[in-house]
Amino acid sequence: MDHGDDGAADAEGAVRGPEVIRRFARTLPGKPGVYRMIDGEGDVLYVGKARNLKNRVQSYTRFGGHTNRIAAMIANTASMEFVTTATEAEALLLEANLIKKLKPRYNVILRDDKSFPYILIAGDHQAAQITKHRGAHRRKGSYFGPFASAGAVNRTINALQKAFLLRSCSDSVYENRSRPCLLFQIKRCAAPCTGEISLDDYDALVTQAKTFLSGKSSTVKGDLAQQMEAAADHLDFEQAARYRDRIAALSHVTSQQGINPQHVKEADVFGQVVEGGQSCIQVFFFRAGQNWGNRAYFPRIDKSHAPAEIMSSFITQFYDDRPLPRSILLGEDIEERGLIAEALSARAGRRVEVLYPRRGEKKSLVEHAATNAREALGRRLADTRSQSRLLEGVARVFDLDRAPRRIEIYDNSHIQGSHAVGAMVVAGQEGLIKGQYRKFNIKAPETAAGDDFAMMGEVMKRRFSRLIAEHGPYQPDTEPDGDELPAWPELLLIDGGRGQLNTVRAALDELGVAELPVVGVAKGPDRDAGREHFHVPDKAPFMLEARDPVLYYIQRLRDEAHRFAIGSHRARRKKAIGANPLDEISGIGPGRKKALLQAFGSARAVARANLSDLEAVDGISRSLAQTIYGHFNEGAR
Repeated sequence: MDHGDDGAADAEGAVRGPEVIRRFARTLPGKPGVYRMIDGEGDVLYVGKARNLKNRVQSYTRFGGHTNRIAAMIANTASMEFVTTATEAEALLLEANLIKKLKPRYNVILRDDKSFPYILIAGDHQAAQITKHRGAHRRKGSYFGPFASAGAVNRTINALQKAFLLRSCSDSVYENRSRPCLLFQIKRCAAPCTGEISLDDYDALVTQAKTFLSGKSSTVKGDLAQQMEAAADHLDFEQAARYRDRIAALSHVTSQQGINPQHVKEADVFGQVVEGGQSCIQVFFFRAGQNWGNRAYFPRIDKSHAPAEIMSSFITQFYDDRPLPRSILLGEDIEERGLIAEALSARAGRRVEVLYPRRGEKKSLVEHAATNAREALGRRLADTRSQSRLLEGVARVFDLDRAPRRIEIYDNSHIQGSHAVGAMVVAGQEGLIKGQYRKFNIKAPETAAGDDFAMMGEVMKRRFSRLIAEHGPYQPDTEPDGDELPAWPELLLIDGGRGQLNTVRAALDELGVAELPVVGVAKGPDRDAGREHFHVPDKAPFMLEARDPVLYYIQRLRDEAHRFAIGSHRARRKKAIGANPLDEISGIGPGRKKALLQAFGSARAVARANLSDLEAVDGISRSLAQTIYGHFNEGAR
């Protein structure tokens, strides 16, 4: 495709396109590095890496031979930035990091970047705790994972508690137990907290659990079977039954894991399918010879991206900040497989294999992953078509110019005005988008407690003031940009009737965004679902047919906002209930707080204490005692 010899010029005369790229290419070194292509607004269009920066960038100045995606990227380029690296492998890792950070329009983007959960058997307490863990591995102990989902971890921990009777309570709960809890009664914990089991015997259970999670499940089962037989031989049938139940719990763990390979001890297996302009990559996690779950990913791609290009970019982004396995198994070969293995090995500090198996058990694993990817993409395409029809129905019902790509739904929750929370949930072309949810703790002094209208007004002002500051003024006629989720909503759904609607419109008008479409969803008589009244500005309220799919869809959105608002309110209320008045006093740290509570029994008793009693507590000076006394006794000196 010919872009013209001198590049393109926009309305302000700024040169863009091949000529801009040519100017940068003249001074570039022939070294490895990473380049960024930037548009006239300063947004990064594309991040790429090169073994030879000069040659790669010069390739963008040649005419013809480019896909429509690359041609558009070149035409919009107004500036470029570069970083040289020592090796191409370093450039590959830097490229992946920048793509995840900047999310350029023309790159393959890993959209679901949530960290994986692990099982942690903590090693910082005399009686080890078993718990779910996300994030950095800073706490002392043994980590087992990754697991594909929190549900997989919870199920495994539940079974391990049955099998090894390890405690899951926090250290503070453990220290304050005076008698065994319910978990001991239902045989889920050995209760080391109250001495029901000696610490030496408990350590033996911990060792067994670690051995099982390290892949030696048959060894652990064999030991338990021997102990069960020994107990039966001594006619201790009650103890034998306990061993039987523990063996059954371990069998449940392995049976729930589906495929458990014989010769693959530690690997991540990737299968991909590309159909209908979308890609699904299914990842299976195998650790210690056990299947610890799988997860489907749907990276953002362009139709011109080849499957191998998608997989290559996906893998480098996937492992940008995740622990690496010994082996990575791919369902298709990729051109830079050797380079990726070199880069990942350098990051891990040990050898990491990136393999394309052609036969045997490993080949079966990648085929199984590809089959799951195909099924997941089929479900997603069906859901997307259904979602598109619903959004088109929403546009029809509320007279919108086009199907909304982003709908924001708002609700409030409080109890007589206390711990009030406003909630926003977001829906779009791919359903509910939980990463975009937001909560607003109602805190403005002018917002009266229990005033739902004022609360909604505060939420609107805070939400859209920030949106204007971050993304500029509202532009209602912005054309869709592919399937990207826009920053601005194209429809607001408010839980409430005409009063709520008028409050929202007043707040939006004050901010200069009065053209935003807003609909109030009022519950029907006796709060019956299906009899909702819809309030639209400058129109009479109306209802939808009882079986209209759009009505069901809006009910689901309203209910999700209600669920999120109530959950946020309960979390805030729980946090407030757990707060200690002593935390508000300057000079009271954990040590002095503990000393005061031990001396008086509770914060309420501290508040009633006289000055001399406070001074008698270890670590409490006379001046600090006066500060504490003054905090609880207004006007005291």
